[in-house]
Amino acid sequence: MELQSQTDRIKQNIEKVIIGKSQIIDLILTSLLAGGHILLEDVPGTGKTVLAKSLAKSLDADFKRIQFTPDLLPSDITGLNYYNQKLGEFTFRSGPVFTNILLADEINRATPRTQSSLLECMEEKQITIDGQTYRLEKPFFVIATQNPVETAGTFPLPEAQLDRFLMQIGMGFPDFTEEIAILNRFIQADPLEALNSVCSKEKLLAMQNFIKSIYIHPSLMEYMISIIHQTRSHKGIALGVSPRGSLAFLRAAQAYTAIKGKQYVTPEIIQTIAPYVLTHRIILRTGFQKGAASLDIIFEILGDVPVPTEDFTRR
Repeated sequence: MELQSQTDRIKQNIEKVIIGKSQIIDLILTSLLAGGHILLEDVPGTGKTVLAKSLAKSLDADFKRIQFTPDLLPSDITGLNYYNQKLGEFTFRSGPVFTNILLADEINRATPRTQSSLLECMEEKQITIDGQTYRLEKPFFVIATQNPVETAGTFPLPEAQLDRFLMQIGMGFPDFTEEIAILNRFIQADPLEALNSVCSKEKLLAMQNFIKSIYIHPSLMEYMISIIHQTRSHKGIALGVSPRGSLAFLRAAQAYTAIKGKQYVTPEIIQTIAPYVLTHRIILRTGFQKGAASLDIIFEILGDVPVPTEDFTRR
């Protein structure tokens, strides 16, 4: 399949820099093709920013980065109208959000007011400033990184913001062999500097359109919705997955299927992506959302919902 060969090229290009994160790269490409956004979470120094920049350099698309800090203002992201003395009128100066790939680095270090400036552009692909709406160019993909909420100087992302990320992924530490390989790869030069693009913007848009045609059997749609409804009735969950989450679940399943070179969605694919798509969308009754507890509940639900066993090919 042409799409799989193209995503393999992107993945191999990223792996010239990133070591030992094959599954995470697959998930990020899944989010990209599904038209969603990705939230990378882990302690500082685990390669979140390097991974995001490696993806951006692999694509022939406009890339901008915002370093989120407590004093960052919404207008620093979206842009603003300023008075141009030469022209004698107000002129719009666009912010870094007007791009194809946006790296929102350490997003939870900014205040909630600044975080909320991304809500409209992430969901509706547009920005409204002083009553004027500006459409964002396609593709538009946000890669946000955040430190764990227990880290000093962070502001937890509100539920509305989390719900706009198609997936939340933890980077994790490399194992012993992988960390030795990292030292050897970076000992003389930074491979990120020599990275070239391997996919055009036009090809990326074509792939995003293609994944919508990936077949999913009606019984598997029912299976996915049964999982969603379990999150809304589980005794340990105060707020379950929204309909936006259901659509994200569907698109992620189609995109992951295409990346793996398959023609139709299977239960195994749904079970693979479910923890990454659903865990950050639920709020527990025990108070503030805890990642490990939320993940355990999603796995519990996956174990409780009956799995369809019929032929899932297109009829």
